[in-house]
Amino acid sequence: MTKVAVVFAPGCEEVEGLSIVDVLRRMGIETTMVGLEGIKVPGAHGIELTCDQPLDDHLLDYDLVAFPGGRGGAEKLRDNDRLAELMRKRNQEGKWDAAMCAAPIALAKYGLLDGRDYTCFPGINEEVDRLAKDARFKETITVVDEAGKIVTSRGPATALAFAYQIAEVLGYDTKQIKHEMLYDYLMDQR
Repeated sequence: MTKVAVVFAPGCEEVEGLSIVDVLRRMGIETTMVGLEGIKVPGAHGIELTCDQPLDDHLLDYDLVAFPGGRGGAEKLRDNDRLAELMRKRNQEGKWDAAMCAAPIALAKYGLLDGRDYTCFPGINEEVDRLAKDARFKETITVVDEAGKIVTSRGPATALAFAYQIAEVLGYDTKQIKHEMLYDYLMDQR
């Protein structure tokens, strides 16, 4: 069975992380909320999140690990040495990782965006470019770098697209869930 972990750090964008959890659980994908500093995580907008478990070495067991953004949360992800070590090890094992909004700064600091295509919240790319060698910024809703096994996205409004993209890189068909959640309707109205 496919397993995904979403790592929540204090100051995270709640909607970005919860959109991933919601979409993947609706699809029957085992999705675990992991608290970077503990089970209770204060979000950037005063919403306290209760995670399933705290960060530990089990992060290595997931098929994909995703980071929501939010500047404060992204900085905590970026600066956590234990998380950095686990994420580098995951990358060496060829596992998928994902980050959106400001969170690509964490992947950049870990060395996971070196020579990779990515996207992020406007302006965050300047910091990513300082941290990552030869990273290639793209202005699209989501970016998949197949070689690096990295998925990235832009910000709160792209959270659903990011969640669907995560499911797709893991081999799931998202046509039905997009229809059930009216995402296809939304895209048709643009």
